[in-house]
Amino acid sequence: MFDGLISRFQLIRRKVLGYGRITSDELAVILKDIRVALLEGDVNYRLVKDFIQNIEERCARLELSKSLGPGDLVLKAVYEELVLMLGATPRKMIFKDHDRPAVSLLGLQGAGKTTTAVKLGVKYRGLKPLLVPADIKRPAAFEQLVSLGRSAGLDVYPLDRTDLIKTVKGAMDMAYDRGHKIIIIDTAGRLHVDEELIDELREINDAVKPVYRLLVADGMTGQDAVNQAAAFHDRTGLDGAILTKMDGDTRGGAALSIARIAKVPIFFLCTGEQLSGLEEFYPDRVAQRILGMGDIASLVQKIKMVEADIDQAKIRQKMTSGGLDLEDFLEQMKAVRKLGPLGKIAAMIPGVKESDVDENEMKKIEAMINSMTRSERQNPGIIDGSRKKRIAAGSGTTVQDINQLLKQFSYARDLMKKIGKGKIKGKMPFPGKF
Repeated sequence: MFDGLISRFQLIRRKVLGYGRITSDELAVILKDIRVALLEGDVNYRLVKDFIQNIEERCARLELSKSLGPGDLVLKAVYEELVLMLGATPRKMIFKDHDRPAVSLLGLQGAGKTTTAVKLGVKYRGLKPLLVPADIKRPAAFEQLVSLGRSAGLDVYPLDRTDLIKTVKGAMDMAYDRGHKIIIIDTAGRLHVDEELIDELREINDAVKPVYRLLVADGMTGQDAVNQAAAFHDRTGLDGAILTKMDGDTRGGAALSIARIAKVPIFFLCTGEQLSGLEEFYPDRVAQRILGMGDIASLVQKIKMVEADIDQAKIRQKMTSGGLDLEDFLEQMKAVRKLGPLGKIAAMIPGVKESDVDENEMKKIEAMINSMTRSERQNPGIIDGSRKKRIAAGSGTTVQDINQLLKQFSYARDLMKKIGKGKIKGKMPFPGKF
């Protein structure tokens, strides 16, 4: 997510921090680099103009040339402006003051409304959501919603293909009868905003009075997503937006522009095909990621999701005693995989990009461990030459790969034991990629 912007801003960050003093000439070069990075990232040109002007005004008040840390002050100004550009404060969906609230998802065809409806249902599973099909134009739209809803364990209201309003009103009645505390409406899309679509959406809005009308926009469409947001906001009204496909080759301009230009706050980002891949949008955290400062707060939240799957007391005891084995490591790898792609997790660490992590390397390690017997995983010391050949053949790797895995694991286990006993302080070199 935002890999292009992150790469450019990391280069700018290193350059800024390298200045011993920053005069007006150096500042002009910095601002030019930022301007180019944002424009190449498909950020709206008017927004870029205002952004650069605001940073220039902030820096003019800081007396950078006399400061002991001018680079830090410039980055602080850039960070604060990025947060403002992204919407300043995070938006939350609040339902407690409403009786059987409805969330209506709007957007053009292909933006990912159906998948997003299910992801939103998974996000608010505790409210027993009811998914409501409201697309009678796209073939198999209802069948897709039913299939995804079934895989997520969510209820889907049946579609009446002859009367759309009857469907959404019937869903409201069913919500009352069966205790669904929220309904999520998957509306129809078109290739472009037309009068027929607008009339249909207005009828749905009049029938169910949705608490939130959220635009589902494809983050890869760049400025077109901003134009969509402005068009829907003017014609039907919007309360917010969800940007999809943010894990693709997107330049990030839509996320940076939509809140300020279209006046539509972003509620969520969809980052992956997994039904759990819906992230709440925090402007400050996204700004930190763009500047290469990581996102430790989100990382901690994700780690808490898998803590219950790992016996932490047992792992700590094994680490300090040197008894950690490959069985334990495999268990932890499976738990971590529940967080999503490892590249996205690593990108939350300061200075690390998603592209820095080789997902295939981790899959290869997992394949090698899975090809071992349980006794081999619990006692790697018994793995001799013949066993290595068998493990290599079973995992599609080489004996050299097995040797490297065992060597790196042995080093890591000994290092953890020494750290646990307080024999090592500070950072230690670590061989290989393990």
